[in-house]
Amino acid sequence: MINLKAKPFYLKDEDIKWVEETLSSMDIKEKVGQLFCPVGVTDNKEELKGFLENFKPGGIMYRPGEGKKIQEIHRFIQENSRIPLLISANLEAGGNGIAADGTYFGKQMQVAATDDEEMAYKLGVVAGREGSAVGCNWAFAPVVDIDMNFRNPITNVRTYGSDAERVLRMAKEYMKGISENGIAVSIKHFPGDGVDERDQHLLTSVNTLSVEEWDKTFGKVYKELIESGAQTVMAAHIMLPEYSKKLAPGIKDEDIKPATLAPELLNGLLREKLGFNGLIVTDATPMIGFTVAEKREIAVPKAIASGCDMFLFNKNPEEDFEFMMKGIENGILTLERVDEAVTRILALKASLGLHRKKEQGNIVPGEEALAVLNCEEHKAWARECADKSVTLVKDTQNLLPITPEKYKRIRLYVLGDSEGGFKEGVAVTQNIKTALEKEGFEVYLYDDKNLNFREVFAGSTKELKEKYDLALYIANLETASNQTTVRINWVQPMAANAPWFVKELPTAFISFANPYHLLDVPMVKTFINAYSSSEFVVEAVLNKITGRSEFKGVSPVDPFCNLWEARL
Repeated sequence: MINLKAKPFYLKDEDIKWVEETLSSMDIKEKVGQLFCPVGVTDNKEELKGFLENFKPGGIMYRPGEGKKIQEIHRFIQENSRIPLLISANLEAGGNGIAADGTYFGKQMQVAATDDEEMAYKLGVVAGREGSAVGCNWAFAPVVDIDMNFRNPITNVRTYGSDAERVLRMAKEYMKGISENGIAVSIKHFPGDGVDERDQHLLTSVNTLSVEEWDKTFGKVYKELIESGAQTVMAAHIMLPEYSKKLAPGIKDEDIKPATLAPELLNGLLREKLGFNGLIVTDATPMIGFTVAEKREIAVPKAIASGCDMFLFNKNPEEDFEFMMKGIENGILTLERVDEAVTRILALKASLGLHRKKEQGNIVPGEEALAVLNCEEHKAWARECADKSVTLVKDTQNLLPITPEKYKRIRLYVLGDSEGGFKEGVAVTQNIKTALEKEGFEVYLYDDKNLNFREVFAGSTKELKEKYDLALYIANLETASNQTTVRINWVQPMAANAPWFVKELPTAFISFANPYHLLDVPMVKTFINAYSSSEFVVEAVLNKITGRSEFKGVSPVDPFCNLWEARL
């Protein structure tokens, strides 16, 4: 039974009446529509109206775009839906998770590196204010994974680090900040990513912890966040075999499923043991971790039957809807279970006051609300976070600070630094180069696209030292879905851009996106982690390396990757 008056819904009698009356007014097709949260793929109003009329989804999620345009789309969606929608976004790093012109406050690991819970609270406030301004009411955040495996290519800087206690402290404050601004959280990715070194976007990954280990780490985090009022949990395409075996005695290895399809994890662990009364949403179902676990015709209704309340994204909306209906017809999914899931969906909407806001006509604010995007207060907070987070990992050669008097000529090497796709970060090369030149340095950008083969095969150390005083590496190799690794790949031939000259030329390395690059450059004696590529972080890094500001960051992970030689 769902207790709608209890945590996390806290509904009053009139709200419960709306939930019950709305549920009773729906036919089976409308109820099934509520189970889906598709990705928004069009801004064509005619197409969008037709989609809403035919599909009647319970939620939707658009990728980030210009704030004004996103707000217009969200307003149109809400105005053309009988039942208000949950409008979601990945508000992990700030308002830029939905509005391209919003504040890029900083990746979660950057926030954790401040070791200041107030920064996590401010991240939540920024995400909440700016998300609300464009009409969002549901954040697929915070990430509460624990980055136990430095080889994992997807958790990394999206997490608050490798220590469960710090993850918990930061996530609680983020939750507080965003909830105060009218947005529900979805703590993710249950039962916990960061143990496997693989990405659930590409396969069904595995959390290999024992029952006891899980309880002390991920279990502690989830339990306390649930007690703190987390409204929703995102179930991942990740298996937790030791718990599945405990809760489903005799289960065969081949029958162990990812959490999205595992009733023993959703009901036995999350609902019963951890006491979660809120809404469970699947992670994106086009991910291969889901598609390879079961035939889609079975998996679609089975996800709801197993305990998920909402189905995120589609391979094909019409086909998935048909699969859900067929699952009801053939008994995979019961009508009682559909009603239970829809009740939780409606209860979440009621807890956010969406039904009242829709009646009042302010479910999406007016255009004047967009003034909060990247406002001066938010930029000041982001600048403060950057100042407190940049971390000096090591400087065993006593290189810092650098000055034009000592290191006038800098050879700048750039690794990664691409924009676009599903990456949140921005390119930093030009900003770094321009800032260094303003300081009085001469900066020579290494061109790895048009290699000087004479230099590669015949250049001498004498020539190198005559031309340059310092080699500076800038790495902006950002984590993103569908990558199997986040490692440095040197250019051919002969790893031409690698720091072979560390014994010849003073060399420093600054990472803006991945704290673990010492795995590949342990020979570098000066190493800095910055965690995010925002303009505020670039500014902070320049202040640190030139000595205008001290390093304050505290590493949330082991940047030495457990390698003794990387510390030298």
